[in-house]
Amino acid sequence: MKRLLLLAALFTTPALAQDTRFLAPLPPAAQETLRKEMLDNLLALNEIITLLASNKVREAGEVAELRLGQTAMGKNAALPYDARPGPQMPIEMHGLGRDGHAAASAFARAAATGDATKAMAALPRLTGSCVACHALYRTR
Repeated sequence: MKRLLLLAALFTTPALAQDTRFLAPLPPAAQETLRKEMLDNLLALNEIITLLASNKVREAGEVAELRLGQTAMGKNAALPYDARPGPQMPIEMHGLGRDGHAAASAFARAAATGDATKAMAALPRLTGSCVACHALYRTR
């Protein structure tokens, strides 16, 4: 994971004039589903951070599990294949997504203890998964 984050940091340096991320060529419907999902993920992260700032640690964990964790996996399964981003992503990108779901569940387990220190210690793995994927991949 540390290597991946270092690689992600290299891809995001301002000195790079062009976008050097790997292209994940998804059909337009899958791109739209992914964009909606990423926006919802960003809103969930904001809610989690807001709850942590209010010392509502357990509630932050519940949001993490329900909206980002392994519980949230497969929510696009009922969509037509062309609208499902997961099975059409490069295998490594899909792996980062699965790692992100696992990191969210790990955060949720830490937060379920009510211990803010444990939850905060688990948060960088969750946000790091997001950063790594966005730093390495693009859809257009």
